[in-house]
Amino acid sequence: MAEALSALDILTTSSALPLDSAALVVLHGDEPFLVREMLALLRDALCPDEADRAWAWREFAGDDELDPRDVFDEAATVPMFATATRAAVVRTADLFVTAARERLESLATTQRGRRGIVILDVKTFPATTRLAKAVAKTGLVIETSIPKGANLPAWIRKWAPARHGIQLAVPTAQRLLERLGSELGQIDQALARLAAATPAAARTQPLGPEAVEAFVGSPQERTAWEMIDAATAGDAAAAIRQLAELLATGENPIGIAAQIAAVLRRLSTAARLLALPAGQGRPPGVEQALKEAGVAAWPKAMAQAKAGLAQLGPRRARHLPVWLFDLDLALKGDASRGLRARLALERLFCKMGRTAEPGAKPTPRTASGARP
Repeated sequence: MAEALSALDILTTSSALPLDSAALVVLHGDEPFLVREMLALLRDALCPDEADRAWAWREFAGDDELDPRDVFDEAATVPMFATATRAAVVRTADLFVTAARERLESLATTQRGRRGIVILDVKTFPATTRLAKAVAKTGLVIETSIPKGANLPAWIRKWAPARHGIQLAVPTAQRLLERLGSELGQIDQALARLAAATPAAARTQPLGPEAVEAFVGSPQERTAWEMIDAATAGDAAAAIRQLAELLATGENPIGIAAQIAAVLRRLSTAARLLALPAGQGRPPGVEQALKEAGVAAWPKAMAQAKAGLAQLGPRRARHLPVWLFDLDLALKGDASRGLRARLALERLFCKMGRTAEPGAKPTPRTASGARP
């Protein structure tokens, strides 16, 4: 019985896919980049000659009113002289699977011979169904989601030379993930830009994380990270100005909050680790605590995180999850858009702002309550 394969593994290895007898291939998952790359890999394997692809590779939209007979007839047509394998691909095929389940079960249990192959792109494919069990015996099942616990920095370091011809240092891959999250399509585009800007003579040496700063993300994304850096440094005024720029370009407040939360949770986790009693899991120092919390280990990222943690102080840093929870409730409730959403984010920045130096005297107020 064939095991489900992971697209992440397939794309960074040179081993051939077992397509000789498979009549049905199922790609299941929700990562568009992996789906796109796997379809390209399958097309190259089944139709290596580009001249054959116009007739041998046909894609159908599964969310249209699709007649299953068109798909099966396409795959069943036997070419007279060409060597390409005919492929009928159904994109977003969840509804198609429901409508044609019996035919698919029958197809999955037969040897393909000289007939073509049916490829399904679905979001879900429960392993307990009769169809899944049938495909697992004679077909091919490929997971196109990012598996839990996947080592994405290691994968990015394999993908960069395999696809783009550049080498990455470990902190560089970590920085890409920190800046872009697990959006593999955006990461691939960033690697393409890095490769285009890297001279051929320098491609044999690992690129450092500082290379990421100039090429990763759109101007809006860079503004977002500058806003977060200002907020963790305690510069609430600068963070609020950059927030205004982002909102003016149409950025979603919930998306902005998600980026902020990814950074602040690492600081909060480090603060909680440092608050543990000695001998009960407490790291030996701030830098080790930040590493365990997921902060990238390259100097600039570590220096910014250490400065942010020091600026916030232990109490406020440990309280960050509460502030983030309140922000999430507000943005999903009565402050979901407009000025209320902006105000909710500005409040968070003000809570994170620099506090007065110890022992400093407060500025006296006038009789009206305003500061002079």
